[in-house]
Amino acid sequence: MAEEKKVLTYADAGVDIDAGNKAVELMKDSVRASYRPEVIGDLGGFGGLFALNIAKYKEPILVSGTDGVGTKLKLAFMADKHDTIGQDAVAMCVNDILVQGAEPLFFLDYIAVDKVDSQKVANIVKGVADACKESGCALIGGETAEMAGFYTKDEYDIAGFCVGCVDKSKMITGEKVKAGDVLLGLPSSGVHSNGFSLVRKICFEHMGFTMDTPIEEFGCTLGEKLITPTRLYPKTCLPLIEKFDIHGMVHITGGGFYDNIPRILPADCDAEVNAEAWEVPVVFKKLQEWGNVPWKEMYRTFNMGVGMVLVIDPSEADAVRAHLQAAGETYYELGKIIPGEQKTVMKGGVFSA
Repeated sequence: MAEEKKVLTYADAGVDIDAGNKAVELMKDSVRASYRPEVIGDLGGFGGLFALNIAKYKEPILVSGTDGVGTKLKLAFMADKHDTIGQDAVAMCVNDILVQGAEPLFFLDYIAVDKVDSQKVANIVKGVADACKESGCALIGGETAEMAGFYTKDEYDIAGFCVGCVDKSKMITGEKVKAGDVLLGLPSSGVHSNGFSLVRKICFEHMGFTMDTPIEEFGCTLGEKLITPTRLYPKTCLPLIEKFDIHGMVHITGGGFYDNIPRILPADCDAEVNAEAWEVPVVFKKLQEWGNVPWKEMYRTFNMGVGMVLVIDPSEADAVRAHLQAAGETYYELGKIIPGEQKTVMKGGVFSA
């Protein structure tokens, strides 16, 4: 009698198509809630469809950006909390295209997992969809890739891709930045999504903390403070872009003040930033203290409480301040643009010595 051959399926190899389909069903409502009128069709297509309203623009320029969350994901795994990490993915993309004057239009996410947990994937995507809705852009597509044996059990990666549009006349390129321009800063929500390799080194290796360690100065656990999602800036900044002639905008991400602000400076200008212009949030003070991190390293790694920098012509500065005040938005008088060599110069506070 012939030996019966073992039957192998995709599920035997670790890929559960049914679980993936269930995840799609679970996320449909949150994804649809992010739709703008320009979205065509529904979930399930091979590509997302978006009808650009060209009547809205004289010379439409598409601006795109892509990014991930980085090692902050490790904290989501440690906390087993997955409903906010999607906001970090969205924020890192929409904030980047925003600084060029672009209104975020649509977003696509990519999630790669070892094994699909339908509810976990749906929670991740809900975070993405909620952040898209808050930013005014539509989540029109995405991909969940089940890659058995590739990722560590219960771990995943997430990345995003965003497309926005700006009228050519309103593009913010930094070309108008000049000596005398005013620097205003908008607060961050915390550490955002940069520098977490150093954060983890300090907190978990050097200090021996856990995510559940209560930190008196935080008024919550370490994990609750660190996993705070990245702030979304479109609702605050798009009206400014529409109303004023913004000379430059800087999203303070990896590289902090020292590497990001020079990206929009002319070769003959410096940005002079007064470190006493705002109160550095306690999370950064404690990270510096626990790790004995040099202050320059702190301002080159983290946002230090300022997630967005606006470069304003002095003639419009008062009007911009009034607009922000009327909108209930906190802002900081960071400093000014001065003649120089295309670098950031930190003044005051810990930089006084």
